[in-house]
Amino acid sequence: MNKQDGMNYAPTGKSDHVVNPGEFKFAAVGLDHGHIYGMCNGLIEAGAELVAVYDPDPEKVTAFQHKFPGVKAASSKQAVLDNPVILLVASANIPADRGPLGLEVLDHGKHFFTDKPAFTTMEQVKAARRKTAETGLRWGIYYSERLHVESAVFAGQLIDQGAIGRVVQVIGTGPHRANPASRPDWFFDPERFGGILCDIGSHQIEQFLHFAGAEDAEVLHSKVANYSFPDHPEFQDFGDATLVADNGATFYFRVDWLTPDGLGTWGDGRVFILGTGGYIEIRKYIDIARDATSDHLYLVNQEEEKHFELNGKVGFPFFGTFILDCLNGTENAMTQEHAFRAAELCIEAQQKATHIHPGAARQAAGN
Repeated sequence: MNKQDGMNYAPTGKSDHVVNPGEFKFAAVGLDHGHIYGMCNGLIEAGAELVAVYDPDPEKVTAFQHKFPGVKAASSKQAVLDNPVILLVASANIPADRGPLGLEVLDHGKHFFTDKPAFTTMEQVKAARRKTAETGLRWGIYYSERLHVESAVFAGQLIDQGAIGRVVQVIGTGPHRANPASRPDWFFDPERFGGILCDIGSHQIEQFLHFAGAEDAEVLHSKVANYSFPDHPEFQDFGDATLVADNGATFYFRVDWLTPDGLGTWGDGRVFILGTGGYIEIRKYIDIARDATSDHLYLVNQEEEKHFELNGKVGFPFFGTFILDCLNGTENAMTQEHAFRAAELCIEAQQKATHIHPGAARQAAGN
């Protein structure tokens, strides 16, 4: 697990099988983003069997097989789609192509599990809504910064237990290290990755809806900028937004590609959750200058102030519950509406964003 490189950060956890061997077989199609490794880890740890992989780049397939020995390389995408034993296809292909692939997967009677952002346009989300309603199949989205982070899972459990009362505000920060030399060309093209608020902002908006217990929200305002990538003028290395939920909870988040090299991990992701009876701070990946381990949570309420060290202690229940949802037609891991609405709000924040032009601003200030 590479803590310096967010693109290839793939958490592992304890095995907690919810199905018998061979009961839930799946394949990986599209290896453009390293999140596919974390997605597959989670499913395998819950008892799923990875039986096939396909990507048009044979080098990506070889690397994948090295990580998951025994998985067979499929001759084509169609071979995976036509294989009747495969119940689900997991994918981390280029973001703009995820929606179209999902439609193909569901048309072949299989569930779909995609990396975030699951969509880059509202039209793609509408098509996915129609297809899931038509087929009854699941379209899961890997919002990893909540689903694959033990401190975030535990925060949700504390909130459900009433540890901080009613949630009234959430603040999220999602800094990332760019590592531009190792990034593919599509990483710098907003048409292909969706823009910073659509892309890494998706984690933030999904966790807000979850922690606040909200079904919907409104984007009040949002901004994007390019401060450090003059060679890629269309790229955005900074974005923020403010939202208000249908239950009155408010949200501010900031995402960026500005993590300095001196940090011991790819990003100092944090969440601050304010309730009527206390508050929570989550330090997801590091407790800077103090503890290099991940998953620190701080709780203050009417009874106590407490620090929890949660690495390796909570697990990742989403994956097993999602597998059972696929098998049983339930929605216990994440409702389809929640997954899609979070995706829509990310696109809306991106579409509404004011574009800041730092050079023009400096010139205006100088005048």
